[in-house]
Amino acid sequence: MATVKTTLDIHDELLMRAKRHAQSTGRPLRAVVEEGLRHVLSAPPPASYELPDLRVGDPQGADPLERYSWPELRELIYGGDGP
Repeated sequence: MATVKTTLDIHDELLMRAKRHAQSTGRPLRAVVEEGLRHVLSAPPPASYELPDLRVGDPQGADPLERYSWPELRELIYGGDGP
């Protein structure tokens, strides 16, 4: 497999920790970085975020907004100023 040189911006403290880890394990920094990338890329993706259900009222009940026309709803939401 071919290698490609690239430039990365890494927080100073993280880079220092990676260099210390590489030195303590006797491996080049490149190997430590590659191992970290392989680890992250092999992990399953995080679960998608689902919004909590914050509805109020009876879900089987009548829609309380049904009795309003769009101009009336807009007036209730925005007051007399409108968007």
